[in-house]
Amino acid sequence: MHIQVKKDVPSPFKTSHVMGVDFGRRDIAVTSTGKSWSGKEIQDKRDKFNRVRASLQKKATLGTRSTRRRARNILKRLSGRERRYQAWLNHNISKAIINEAKQSQSLIAIEDLTGIRARTNQKPRNKTERRRSNSWAFYQLRQFLEYKGIKEGIEILAVNPAYTSQTCHGCLHIGLRNNKSFKCSNKACGWIGDADNNGSLMIALVGLSVNQPRGSELLACPIDSRATESLRCTLASA
Repeated sequence: MHIQVKKDVPSPFKTSHVMGVDFGRRDIAVTSTGKSWSGKEIQDKRDKFNRVRASLQKKATLGTRSTRRRARNILKRLSGRERRYQAWLNHNISKAIINEAKQSQSLIAIEDLTGIRARTNQKPRNKTERRRSNSWAFYQLRQFLEYKGIKEGIEILAVNPAYTSQTCHGCLHIGLRNNKSFKCSNKACGWIGDADNNGSLMIALVGLSVNQPRGSELLACPIDSRATESLRCTLASA
């Protein structure tokens, strides 16, 4: 049975408020409002499924014809279970982000990560890290955000990801990132905190800069402490 449902969607509302969302593997998503969703559980599940698949493939190679048939059937079920769990998780994360943006009347700025797998696969990494990176479902999360945003009249803005994780959101100087920690190298600023939170705030600032006239002035690097404080106030009010 085929049922077609049509629904009129609202036009995207105009707003000067921007919520930045930083995608990652350790934390699936971190918003500029301080919310985050850990990726540890999905990574543990993927690692478990990978170990089970490797065991079944070994049995299928060394076993009889009936053993190979049973192993293939189990592999198909495991593959579907893993995809469904990832989709369920991304649906919940995208729903929470869209609901918060709707309540605060904000548009959502995300990084345009197109081609990131090809770039990261060029770097020397072990087999486990390569598998984890290639199974990162950031594009599916972006798709869920986009179609949910259309339904609610919320614009999803994809910005250039260059230096968003290395730039301090408070003073726009390049800082030092070490895993989950970030430290601004500018002595007049000296911001220290969570690297993903800094990234999401920087994404929000880039999104804010392209969402209003003369917004590029927000990305002009201040040279004194008073300008740094003014920039922080601008981002906080946005």
